[in-house]
Amino acid sequence: MIIGFAAFSQTEKPLVQFSGVIYDLDSNTVVPYVAIKNVSNHNSAFAANYKGYFSFVLQEGDTVVFSSIGYKKLEMVIPSNLKDRKYTAIIKLQTDNIQLPMVRVFPWASYDDFKKDFLTMKFADDDLELAMKNLSKKSLRELSANLPRDGQENSGMSFNNLHQALGNKNMVQTNPLLNPLAWAALIKQISEGRKKNDD
Repeated sequence: MIIGFAAFSQTEKPLVQFSGVIYDLDSNTVVPYVAIKNVSNHNSAFAANYKGYFSFVLQEGDTVVFSSIGYKKLEMVIPSNLKDRKYTAIIKLQTDNIQLPMVRVFPWASYDDFKKDFLTMKFADDDLELAMKNLSKKSLRELSANLPRDGQENSGMSFNNLHQALGNKNMVQTNPLLNPLAWAALIKQISEGRKKNDD
């Protein structure tokens, strides 16, 4: 039994404290929360902290895999015959561009919903129907009420207003029936004539 224990202890690999920091290869920035797996020891899983630092115990000669989303996996073997039973490393991960397949999103939950919407779908108007709608009286009335005038229309409107103002200013009223002062004078003369007749 003692011989078997001694033989087992000789084949047992020495333990090593493995520590390090994980960086991005291109930008030299820290990569946080990287997953670390010891594939030589039943896929034991570890993780780096938010500063990219990690530290755990493994055996000499173990294979360690570093993986993170957006980066290529990095495999590393712990060297043997270390003097201090410590091993420190700076790990640099290379970015990896992942191209996902194209996904088409449809607004229908089922084929029946699609069929119902397809059968009740209204087709777009052709060019003639669009022109008829745009030239209808209602559409033109709304456009004339809402669209602002351009420079030519403003100058024409200003000229017409000025012409009418000048015409009204110089207009001489020749018809006495349309003059209210003439009516007042007529009524006064009639009333004075009645008073004379009464005297």
